[in-house]
Amino acid sequence: MLRSTATASLSSSTLSSTHLSSTQWPDGTLVFLKLGGSLITDKRVAEAPRHAVIAQLAQEIAAVRQLQPSLRLLIGHGSGSFGHVHAQQYGTHAGVHSPADWHGFALTADAAARLNRIVTGALLAAGIPAWSIQPSALMYCEDGRIAQGDAAPIVQALAHGLVPVVHGDVALDTLRGGTIASTEEIFAWLAPLLQPSRIILAGEVEGIYSADPLLEPAAQLIRRITPTTLREIEGGLGASHGVDVTGGMAAKVAQSMRLLAANPGLDVVVCSGLSAGNLSRTLLEPAVTVGTLLHGE
Repeated sequence: MLRSTATASLSSSTLSSTHLSSTQWPDGTLVFLKLGGSLITDKRVAEAPRHAVIAQLAQEIAAVRQLQPSLRLLIGHGSGSFGHVHAQQYGTHAGVHSPADWHGFALTADAAARLNRIVTGALLAAGIPAWSIQPSALMYCEDGRIAQGDAAPIVQALAHGLVPVVHGDVALDTLRGGTIASTEEIFAWLAPLLQPSRIILAGEVEGIYSADPLLEPAAQLIRRITPTTLREIEGGLGASHGVDVTGGMAAKVAQSMRLLAANPGLDVVVCSGLSAGNLSRTLLEPAVTVGTLLHGE
């Protein structure tokens, strides 16, 4: 997970008014939830949303909120087969300089926003007060890392009982011109400011395996990973199926480990959102082992 020397945070003049820990949210815990791009789209087909899956996830989240009204959620989602296709075609992650690059930058942002409207619409239809917040309007990057931004709208949304929805997005970059900020990078920027108790990464597989389970049926699900045990299994972690400019499972695990090191006491859970009830159990019962738990030592 990427962080910057600028503490990937707000300016000092804004930080004191918006830096709230999860224990300061009245009667509730804050959880960051990512709906992975491979879960909500078919990443092998351009702009192919999985409407039934998105609706199922929205219904599960709505049911959880009814059972646990004090739970506060920040939802993020990947760009899947929407933004990643244009970003790969134009090399947006590596930098944006020429007129053609900037056209690709705009196309990537537009595609990511289209998927965001689908996800946010499903959440609203399920009765969730979801409010889409465009990440690229809040933050700037420096050499591919989030360097500064304003999290005040997210803090205020949570304080009013809304469910903020962010997503992988383009971002202006002081060195590269433009770049891509993944949902995990956005979570890493926000985590030290909002101090969630858990981050849940819901994808299409049950968790983290000893090898790619889509290619090797004998791959074993790993229930718990720490920085020490990661060294034993990281060689089996694979890349993403379909187009993904932000890396596959190996990159996401490495990002999560950096996030855990920077935020003691935080847990990260990687689970499947395709299995009905998995997401509900993970949100409602932190002690239940669903998927893979990543925990700092």
